[in-house]
Amino acid sequence: MANVVTINRPDVVALIERAADELTHGNKTEAVALAVRRLLEAEARAGSLFGAHPGSVRVREGVDLTEPALDIAPDAETGREVER
Repeated sequence: MANVVTINRPDVVALIERAADELTHGNKTEAVALAVRRLLEAEARAGSLFGAHPGSVRVREGVDLTEPALDIAPDAETGREVER
């Protein structure tokens, strides 16, 4: 397992330094670790949970999950916000 990671791209180094200053009080290693943790968490949460855990979602009879939730069309969809 590597103990050292060398990053030579100036734009990436500047980005890490900026993140370290803002998020970890200058700790560049922790800034990189935080970024990688967040990337891994985002990847783990990608996708729908429906079907991932059978039985975890119950829908009453007669409910169609593909129907629009609103009874009226939003102004942005109809163009009415322009008329106001």
